[in-house]
Amino acid sequence: MMKFTQLLMTAAAAWSLVSCASNPVVKAIPVAPSPTQYLAGSTAEGDGHPLAQNVMLPESPMLVVSSGPPIRAASYLMLDARSGQHLAGRSFETARAVASTQKLVTALVVLDAGNLDKMVRVQSSDVAVEPTRMGLKPGEVYSRRALLYAFLVKSCNDIANVLARDNAGSISAFAAKMNAKARSLGCTNSNFKNPHGLTVPGQYSTARDMARVAMAAYRNGTVRDVVRRKYYTFHRADGRSVTLENTNDLLGVMPECNGMKTGYTVASGRCLISSAASGGREVILVQLGTKTKYIWDDAREMMSWGLRRLRSGGGVAMLW
Repeated sequence: MMKFTQLLMTAAAAWSLVSCASNPVVKAIPVAPSPTQYLAGSTAEGDGHPLAQNVMLPESPMLVVSSGPPIRAASYLMLDARSGQHLAGRSFETARAVASTQKLVTALVVLDAGNLDKMVRVQSSDVAVEPTRMGLKPGEVYSRRALLYAFLVKSCNDIANVLARDNAGSISAFAAKMNAKARSLGCTNSNFKNPHGLTVPGQYSTARDMARVAMAAYRNGTVRDVVRRKYYTFHRADGRSVTLENTNDLLGVMPECNGMKTGYTVASGRCLISSAASGGREVILVQLGTKTKYIWDDAREMMSWGLRRLRSGGGVAMLW
């Protein structure tokens, strides 16, 4: 009987090895927090004292569920925003243009420098950019905070240039800081060349890398406060005020949605990084390369499905 039992145990162990070899494995790796990475839900501004914790980000190879609603993005990845584990995805290691979603990297670099109340003077070189602009004029002075809020809400490319030059002295120097920040978050297949995401040769990222960026942004108190806003009032240097509407059409339409960043160029197609929370569950979805206007419908359906999946306890692999 003992020999028979040992034989059964050996067979079970062999089958377990085969099963492990045929199924993807999910790991989560801790990433040391920067001074501006905060606990989810923190009210900290991001430029004061940190209330930080380690950010758990997924390490390849990843679990990708085969079920779930259809989605039109050429590349996408949805994560459990708390654990970093994959819930669904396709072609998320494919390098492609990511348009203005890379402004989240820009924001993180600016926040690393802190001192958001510092005043910044606009220069003529900053405003020579298209197509989305705030209409800043050379000589005008604004705080870093006001610029950052308008930048993330309305995706203004002239503000991107102001923030980059103020931070690093030049666009190329700032791009180097963007790439260093991305590497610190574990991004292994990204190369950024400007702060706004307009198309230039050799600039790219992946859904996986942008998901890592999104997780870091999601944990930053200032970013969270900005990207959840449907509207932001920007006070111009001449005393006028203008109400900016967020480019994220999910805000106010999907109650669970609490951010994050849109993007579009001809080269990239429609891109969207979005986040949602409900019932103590949180998801982040990265969509890249959507060629139709239905990116909003896809995001709403996919994130709703992900939240239901988390509430039911399914769709998330164990940490092995």
